Amino acid sequence: MNLNKYIDHTVLKAETPKATVQKIIDEAIQYDFMSVCINPTWVSFAAEKLAATDVKVCTVIGFPLGANTSAVKAFEAAEAIKNGADEVDMVINIGAAKDGDWDLVESDIQAVVDASKTVTTKVIIETALLTDSEKVKACQAAVRAGADFVKTSTGFSTAGATVADIALMRQTVGPDMGVKASGGVRSIADAEAMIAAGATRLGTSNGVEIMKGNVADGNGY
Repeated sequence: MNLNKYIDHTVLKAETPKATVQKIIDEAIQYDFMSVCINPTWVSFAAEKLAATDVKVCTVIGFPLGANTSAVKAFEAAEAIKNGADEVDMVINIGAAKDGDWDLVESDIQAVVDASKTVTTKVIIETALLTDSEKVKACQAAVRAGADFVKTSTGFSTAGATVADIALMRQTVGPDMGVKASGGVRSIADAEAMIAAGATRLGTSNGVEIMKGNVADGNGY
């Protein structure tokens, strides 16, 4: 297993300075991670630094609350792609999900998918805030909208990924769609458990520690 190629090496905290983004980029090159996952303001910078590598530039849309309008999310995605993003991870309208307004959840995802045809689209459903039934329906909405991945978490809510949620999401979307575990992946054991449950990508700020065989502390993404 090439564990490095499961990892989206992530830094999304609001206070992140350029030096930290550069460090994440350097580490992603060193370990040949799948991508760096950064806030949209850093996309152009990262795209330039990674141009000669096969490390992708991933960014987040409607992050972390998912409460922007669909038009804003679509514009944000288009702008990120123009600036060099290879992948966009968008947050669903979580309030609409809690209201059971699945048409709105789906159309919101669809707006970003339509704006992102040339890149990979991942849909963050924020599992910690949903019931199992809502998780299933959110994943089904992502499938209908034509997204490439479903993703557990922003890493900024009440909890991150669990093995049970990954298994449920994989069961719901079937064998071919991507499933990304994000939040709380801090060791090789965590990573392997998520992959065994059906994850095809891991979002973590602990990629270097994982590759070294260490267990990261609880302060990261």
